Amino acid sequence: MTRGRLRPRVVFAFVLALCWAIQSMAGEWMPLARDGIHDPKSRAVKILQQPQEALSRLTPDNAGNQVRWVQALDKTEIRPREKLFAKTEVRKLDRDIILDVKGGMPAVRFPHRQHTEWLDCVNCHDGVFKMQTGATKITMFNILQGEQCGICHGAVAFPLTECMRCHSIAKGDKQPVIPPDVNMQMHRSRGPAP
Repeated sequence: MTRGRLRPRVVFAFVLALCWAIQSMAGEWMPLARDGIHDPKSRAVKILQQPQEALSRLTPDNAGNQVRWVQALDKTEIRPREKLFAKTEVRKLDRDIILDVKGGMPAVRFPHRQHTEWLDCVNCHDGVFKMQTGATKITMFNILQGEQCGICHGAVAFPLTECMRCHSIAKGDKQPVIPPDVNMQMHRSRGPAP
């Protein structure tokens, strides 16, 4: 093994084992006093809302933290605060980006709307991803190491074992089948990737 970098198979095996462990607890949320994160002797454990109470009312999922967050948002079961400060400009984008992948996997549809309902553009651009389409080389290796999409997916959002939630655009012989509502001008690379 090279120093500082894990082999893709080792990372993938770890992620699968972690996701299996999380899914084996389906329908159960660990009380704060026993979650290994909160100090069971802290006053906060008695004051904070327990995950079971908070999450069981939201649209259920069978993966990750067992909540379908986008559906909970769409059904107004939750209403995230758009901003903390009155002068903050709120930017939302209702466009999908289609990321074609080599090989047999379906292409990835990245839905900006669902992400910008929760996050400001600066959470991802120009740090994690370049703003220019095609300028950042996105790889499953990086994602499985907790980089790029893996910063949230697997930690907060649905886990990486839910492949078809991202890889959702079926391919024909060579090109992905693009849904009619997608603006293809947004998907043309404006230059070579660095």
